[in-house]
Amino acid sequence: MTNDTGVLEEALERLHASGPEIDEWRLTNHAPMVVEALTTHGQSAAVHRWLDAYQVRLDDFPALVSPVTDANWLTALGDPRRGADWIGYFLRAIEERPWRDVLAEWWPRLLPGMYGGSTHPVIRVGHAVRVITESGETGPRLTELAHGLGYWAARHHPVSGVAPLGGAPDADGALDAVPPIGDLQGGFQARLAQVGGLPVWSADVTDPDEARRRLTDLVAAATHRYATHGHGNETMLVHAATAPNAVLRALPALPRALWVPSLHAAWTATAAVTAMYAPAEPVPYTPVTGTTPEEVLERALAHGDEHVIKFADTAVAVGGERAFTAALRAVELSEPLSY
Repeated sequence: MTNDTGVLEEALERLHASGPEIDEWRLTNHAPMVVEALTTHGQSAAVHRWLDAYQVRLDDFPALVSPVTDANWLTALGDPRRGADWIGYFLRAIEERPWRDVLAEWWPRLLPGMYGGSTHPVIRVGHAVRVITESGETGPRLTELAHGLGYWAARHHPVSGVAPLGGAPDADGALDAVPPIGDLQGGFQARLAQVGGLPVWSADVTDPDEARRRLTDLVAAATHRYATHGHGNETMLVHAATAPNAVLRALPALPRALWVPSLHAAWTATAAVTAMYAPAEPVPYTPVTGTTPEEVLERALAHGDEHVIKFADTAVAVGGERAFTAALRAVELSEPLSY
């Protein structure tokens, strides 16, 4: 993978004048995640063209309410009106301290609430951490991490009351065992409130290295599953793979003691999304052969939809015929972005 620093920095600087959500805070601004994925995969020449088409949807940066401080942060946690306040807090924190220290301090505070914002905040953080750890620190990249963490804090939303159901031997079996919710109507939060029980799959893990292996397996299983189940909701079921992949990307920057709870939270997110958007029946799995990772990314970019591009990014990370087939299934199912 390569990264064109100049293009990414320009794109991030354009985007940091916009808010983390669009359509009056009803939808997520995906552009920072997409431009990171495109530049990481050597598609920097298309970044500004894609961003020009997407930018008409963006809203201005939200107004400040009251500063978040080390003394009052708990009262502001999960308040979406405080998005600008939270971003300001993390901008100051990362300016004053090493970003890894800030991430390590806040990850366990934010992790229980990764289900807010339809899991988009943790995904945005995962993209920021990847580019910083793999390609180095720059001002716009650290600013992007602050925006992602601030968005996560503002949309922090825990899940409670989920009963443990029977266990499963592997990630594929665990996802197959997830029971669908009763009422497949309404938005993410309404559906999330209906999730009453999920299979036990990762609760027995205590070793950090095993947690990382399980998380890798989970990302692969959720990616593969999209090939046969993505029609349940072509957009939302993408997050069953991209959310745990964001957590997986963050692990190298986190203390090992945080890897096990990260697995537990990621499993709950993937299983909950699976329950909330499960189709009535799977469709046959028809493999696409002879496709390269470059072709998968090019097909996703030509399509243009932000979820399709981010899912292709995850599918390329997973690798293999079935993952690439799933990514092309997303191209087939989703409405393209008009350039």
